[in-house]
Amino acid sequence: MPNQLHSISPLDGRYRNSVKELSEYFSEYALMRYRLKVEIEYLIALSNEPSIKELDAFSKKDIIKYRNIYNRFNTKDASAIKKHESITKHDVKAVEYFLRDKLKKSLHPWIHFALTSEDVNNLAYSLIWQDGLKNVYLPLLKDLVKELDKLAAKYKNTAILSLTHGQAATPTTFGKEIAVYCSRLKRQINQVTSHKLLGKFGGATGTWSAQSLVYPKTNWLQFSTKFIESISLEPNLITTQIEPHDSLVESYHQITLINSIITDFCRDIWYYISRSIVGQKTIKGEVGSSTMPHKINPIQFENAEGNLGISNALLIFLSTNLPISRMQRDLTDSTTLRNQGTALGHSYLSIKNVLRGLTRINVNKEEAKKELNANWVVLAEAIQVILRKSGRHNAYEQLKKLTRGVNIDSKAIGKFVDSLDINSDDKKLLLSITPESYTGLSSKLVDLI
Repeated sequence: MPNQLHSISPLDGRYRNSVKELSEYFSEYALMRYRLKVEIEYLIALSNEPSIKELDAFSKKDIIKYRNIYNRFNTKDASAIKKHESITKHDVKAVEYFLRDKLKKSLHPWIHFALTSEDVNNLAYSLIWQDGLKNVYLPLLKDLVKELDKLAAKYKNTAILSLTHGQAATPTTFGKEIAVYCSRLKRQINQVTSHKLLGKFGGATGTWSAQSLVYPKTNWLQFSTKFIESISLEPNLITTQIEPHDSLVESYHQITLINSIITDFCRDIWYYISRSIVGQKTIKGEVGSSTMPHKINPIQFENAEGNLGISNALLIFLSTNLPISRMQRDLTDSTTLRNQGTALGHSYLSIKNVLRGLTRINVNKEEAKKELNANWVVLAEAIQVILRKSGRHNAYEQLKKLTRGVNIDSKAIGKFVDSLDINSDDKKLLLSITPESYTGLSSKLVDLI
């Protein structure tokens, strides 16, 4: 607790317990572990390359032993790397020296063989992002979609007044409006899941110069392709010193869109609450205002909206900064990339807050009905369409004259319909509908998700 109280970042302080799952992927500790994974898997791949005769293939026992260096990585190991870094002032070189401490001396020349730091970093950062999404972020996002699915099904027949441009419009159902967000988020989950991240492994300027000089008979393009694919990334063979981060940026854009969709949802819920269409459960002991005892504020949705905005601000900056590098390499991406976890953390925290908020809300059906009955004007659309069907060339204009800027009640609507010269079935239909029943295919649309 003292560390959290003195933390500069709210993610590591106030909200630590809500985002701690991400620490396994986006902390400094995690970055060390992923760098070790890349270095060790590369060392294993070198040993398996027949054209490199100076390095014997490792036994299965040795491979397990070497992989355990990153599989069983612990805080003591991380401290040892930091000790090396305090001398080297270079984080990747510190990892190399740590590996020297762990491996027999005959292997030392082959650790980080002919690599530049970025060969290790770009793979590590992409794996971190990929695994963080897959193992932590997406499961939570899917939980949100499941809850929205339940909410949509529960209220698929519950009519509410629509607002377009803030004005009364053709009614819908609460469930159908929630289904819109389910559909949008499911599509983005598919996009994130199917997206492929790229990796490079071509040395100091992406030319494999050192590798091909020492081992000209080795097919380094084939070797690098096989290696990058073996760690679940797609090879990018044409790069400078750095992988240009385009595929990472594409993934960031997907998260910014998800954030925007959830922001849209939070704002809609906020308005439904302000209209009293949606109510919130009272929680014993909670306070909504320091001075107004009656308040039950939609703080979970407001908190989510704020954090979604921070997440998008960071992701948009990353997206515009990372693809740019002076000549073959500058270092601006190095410090920038460290913030991808912070960006995702704010999004992750937001989803948790939305889930908490959803446990407290319910639709106030009586208030929804009251609002609908105060807006019989929305039936103007239905009436003018029936008139068009009957061949009236000025149907729209008739209803515009009757309803625009005027408070119309059920009696006025009934009186107007009675006066129409249309067939009895159409007149009967118009007299039977109400704002509450005029919801079209809303309930059926919910079944499509």
